[in-house]
Amino acid sequence: MLYMIIERFKGRNAAPIYDRLRRLGRMMPDGLTYLDSWIETNDDRCFQLMETDDPQTFAAWTASWSDLMEFEIVPVTTSAAMRDCFAT
Repeated sequence: MLYMIIERFKGRNAAPIYDRLRRLGRMMPDGLTYLDSWIETNDDRCFQLMETDDPQTFAAWTASWSDLMEFEIVPVTTSAAMRDCFAT
């Protein structure tokens, strides 16, 4: 299943996040796959598209970053998949 992760950088400060990312990588548990991301131009938020069959994998991942970010995890689907649900 796909998830849109909305990360809010604490203090609107992305520098410590990128420092940890360089040193330790994404620190993602097995079963959680990073697909792509977009950063808001004012460095306030990051939008990450991830995939997992077990939403519990987010708990371990967010624990590694929660001192620097707040998370909103939203289940999503593609527009094409949703369109197919309404095909007649």
